Amino acid sequence: MKRAKAAPTQNGNSDSPIRARILSAAFSAFMERGFEGASTLEIATRAKVSKRELYALFENKQAMLAACIAERTKHMRLPLELSAPDTIAALAATLTTYGAAILRGVFHPAALATYRLAIAESDRSPEVARMLDRAGREANHRELTDLLTHAQARDLLEAGDPAVMAEQFLALLGGGMLPRLLLRVVAPPTRAEIERRAQSATQSFLILYGKTNMPRNIRSRL
Repeated sequence: MKRAKAAPTQNGNSDSPIRARILSAAFSAFMERGFEGASTLEIATRAKVSKRELYALFENKQAMLAACIAERTKHMRLPLELSAPDTIAALAATLTTYGAAILRGVFHPAALATYRLAIAESDRSPEVARMLDRAGREANHRELTDLLTHAQARDLLEAGDPAVMAEQFLALLGGGMLPRLLLRVVAPPTRAEIERRAQSATQSFLILYGKTNMPRNIRSRL
């Protein structure tokens, strides 16, 4: 029978040490035993809390899973404010910085573990995968679309749908590496490799969409 949701307590805020312990214990249990195999008793024991404390914060195990996903998607959000470039050189630098930040977030071990967990539970809990997509990709896509819209207004990029252009930049950036990382058939890239990948994606993107009147010395560097 579904347990009724408990009333909020003083530990119900996102900064609660008890909540943090429960989520850490739950994520470890989910990764080791799968969602079905991890019991709330085991999670409570790992977190060193009573089941009463656990249910005061989370209605059920699925709520814990959703909270675990939400916490770990923070690694995939862009950890910097994008500048508004007014020159093609500044745009290239901003795209490279943006791309490297995205890759560091998506390829972070905690993010990869979260992807694997969401995939494993996608049949039973498809909303978890949707949450992961919204919290990670969609937030960063909006930031990039705004950046490209600004660049078009400054006559730095050719005409086109900035949202579509953002998707293409992200595709150039990832280059199919994420599935291989999730399958553990390749090692995570080093910081230097991430920088090179971001530079390559920026170069290809600006060759595709940079204004044809781009200064020769800038185009020659792409």
